[in-house]
Amino acid sequence: MPSQPTSDSDEEPNQPNPRQPPPIRPLSLEHHPNPPVISSTTTLIFFLILILAFFPGIFHFLWAFPLHCVNLLFSLGFRGSGSSHLSPTTGSHNPADSYTYSSPNNKNNVNMWYQKQFSLPARSRGSYLITSEVLEALPQIKEYKVGLLNLFVQHTSCALSLNENWDPDVREDMSDTLDRIVPEAGPKNPTLYRHDAEGPDDLPAHVKSALIGASVTIPIKDGKLQTGTWQGIWYLEFRAAKHTRRVVATIQGEKA
Repeated sequence: MPSQPTSDSDEEPNQPNPRQPPPIRPLSLEHHPNPPVISSTTTLIFFLILILAFFPGIFHFLWAFPLHCVNLLFSLGFRGSGSSHLSPTTGSHNPADSYTYSSPNNKNNVNMWYQKQFSLPARSRGSYLITSEVLEALPQIKEYKVGLLNLFVQHTSCALSLNENWDPDVREDMSDTLDRIVPEAGPKNPTLYRHDAEGPDDLPAHVKSALIGASVTIPIKDGKLQTGTWQGIWYLEFRAAKHTRRVVATIQGEKA
């Protein structure tokens, strides 16, 4: 007996149908590696790098902070040791502004600091040789075997310098030269400077002071200033009216 063709309903259910695409299977996480996990440490490091990139000053602060703490502790211990000596001394030029300091480790007071303020007599515009006045105000220079003397004028319209100590014409020429370099405002140039609160010589005095400088430092040897043969200490006044000027003298060195 010939076999009869089977119907579609008799086909096995698992047999694929060539007319239909294969079913899409869902992806399984079992066949793929786990996604990377960013640790909190990595996040913190990245955050710190980002901050330092935009604020580099923070890095400098963090780097210097331990050093500042050490210096602070050292200074507090140094002050509380009671071994240092800082006391006013007597003198003819305002004794309250005179101090002597010795290192706490210096038993023989060999390495000493000395500071004193004194005033120069009121003078009008000009260049003045004041070496003798400095030596008179600072007899302590004779006590030092080797050291340094620093003179600092506490004003902005005068200056200190080292220059010719013999011919007074040099000082007059210096004042005239500075007047030509930094002239005052006049009828031809009334708006030469903005600042003229104290008169036409106000701003030129500030400029001259900046050009010459407010301090000088001179070595000391065997109780004497080691200036050259033709060197002297100059005080240059740049204001037309007379002014009394304050000078701070600081000596550091080893006493004889």
